[in-house]
Amino acid sequence: MQQSTTTVAATDKLPSRVSWGAILSGALVAVVVGAMFNILGVAIGASTVDLAIPGETPEASTFGIAGAAWFLLSNLLGLACGGYVAARLSGTADDTDGVLHGLSVWAIAFLVSGVLLGNVVAGTARGVGSAVNSVASGLGSAAGSLGSAASEAVPEVNPQALTERLQASFQGGGEPAQMTPDQRRAEMARIVGDRVTSGELAQPARDRLANLAAAEFGIAPEQAQQRVQELEAEATRVANETERQAREAADAAARGAAIGAYWLFATLLLGAAAAVIGAKVGTRKTILLSANRRYV
Repeated sequence: MQQSTTTVAATDKLPSRVSWGAILSGALVAVVVGAMFNILGVAIGASTVDLAIPGETPEASTFGIAGAAWFLLSNLLGLACGGYVAARLSGTADDTDGVLHGLSVWAIAFLVSGVLLGNVVAGTARGVGSAVNSVASGLGSAAGSLGSAASEAVPEVNPQALTERLQASFQGGGEPAQMTPDQRRAEMARIVGDRVTSGELAQPARDRLANLAAAEFGIAPEQAQQRVQELEAEATRVANETERQAREAADAAARGAAIGAYWLFATLLLGAAAAVIGAKVGTRKTILLSANRRYV
């Protein structure tokens, strides 16, 4: 057996062994075959829905698992077919060249699929936005009509009197029994707002709130103080519960993002493997024989 060698000068350029026509053809075949099987999966899933007979329709979790498995299988079949087409049309008899053509098909097919999916999502978002704008316009027109009717039905309000009433309601600091109901409620709202923003309530502010509540609701100061303590305890409990739920939601979102990233990585890896397998099957096998010698 004699091994043939090729001598290349230092200034010579190696010929390109990439066939972009074969790669683009394989990528198109991969995308179309995957879409075809996905459409078939939608048809099969829709045929299993039977709303007329209770209990005949599979559960949502079953739909989700089956849909994800079918989506993965469809993409793997499409990439295998695309890798085969690219390697076959490239005319190469080298396994490495065939594998590289299959990986190129894998990369282009996923990019094209990502662009198509992004356009679908964007189109859906635009449709929802248009519907929301239409509803908002209709609500605005209805509100304008109601406002016109209300302005005709409600007697005219004196702006100066309304301003003076608001100014009087925000004046506080006096004896609770001598204050108007608007003044007491305004000061109580201010104290409660300070408690929400600062996270705690000083003892003078707590006493002031109890006195205001006693005068407003006509109860004893001790009873008002007890209600203020119960209200503060409830506010603390609600704040802690809200913080706990927010932390749990953030942790769940982080776990969901991590799981989604792992699944996406696995999908890409399996897609690359499918394209490589298809390319290896599609690579031409050529053996040159002469009368007495074999060239390898």
